[in-house]
Amino acid sequence: MSNCESCPSKGSCDTNAESCGIQNNPNNKIKNIIGVMSGKGGVGKSTMTTLLANQLSAKGYKVGVLDADITGPSIPRLMRMGDMKAFSDGTNIVPVSTTTGVKVISLNLMLEDENSPVIWRGPMIGGVVKQFYTDVLWGELDYLLIDMPPGTGDVALTVMQSIPLSGVVMVSMPQNLVSMIVSKAISMTQQMNIPVIGIIENMSYIQCPNCSEKIRMFDDADISKFLESNKVDLLGELPMSKEIVKLSTEGVGEISTELKDIIENITNKVENFCENR
Repeated sequence: MSNCESCPSKGSCDTNAESCGIQNNPNNKIKNIIGVMSGKGGVGKSTMTTLLANQLSAKGYKVGVLDADITGPSIPRLMRMGDMKAFSDGTNIVPVSTTTGVKVISLNLMLEDENSPVIWRGPMIGGVVKQFYTDVLWGELDYLLIDMPPGTGDVALTVMQSIPLSGVVMVSMPQNLVSMIVSKAISMTQQMNIPVIGIIENMSYIQCPNCSEKIRMFDDADISKFLESNKVDLLGELPMSKEIVKLSTEGVGEISTELKDIIENITNKVENFCENR
């Protein structure tokens, strides 16, 4: 069903109401669809998507990840998928499953060289995102996580208008400039009548290795004021650590007990939201 009534463009966009909402593949049964968004690049959104997907899978759920960041896809590397490729069975696109059983579709799983640039205009990118939802054989999923690109442009609008999102998880970091941009993404989501499940604040602090004191690096940000002004909840705070930095270069594998506890707490909140909506 289209969200044209609440669309900021008020029908002035070049996507008509009939084509805005799309039907999923009849072979797919997806219970919950969660967008992971930030509005700002470089805050760890794809890493959070991967950590959430792996934790949901570890809890026994059937999980898929749709990498909607078409021009900057990073999910395959974070998921340690190596040279694995998606393929077509003649009717559907078959996603690639990780060693933990998470189904993934990303443009980088279709390119010969992951370093090849995708030089496409907005409508073509939006069309591919729609195909990743309609033409991919997801089968039965408890959760489909959509890793959104930065910004509030074409792809974000396409996803919100075309795909029945259960809610959106926002990823931010404690810096006023970032918070301002993330606030724009929150406002867009609220205008589209899609619930914001809450905020994950990444790079929130550095933890002293000797005394475990949390050292706040940014003095110009107050998370409580940010949450209050945007009327959203805090799902969790992640530290700035070597472990998380390594995830972006080595992919997400076994994680420390401390990080796992944080991700498990965030995952439980997302799970509770979906169960009670």
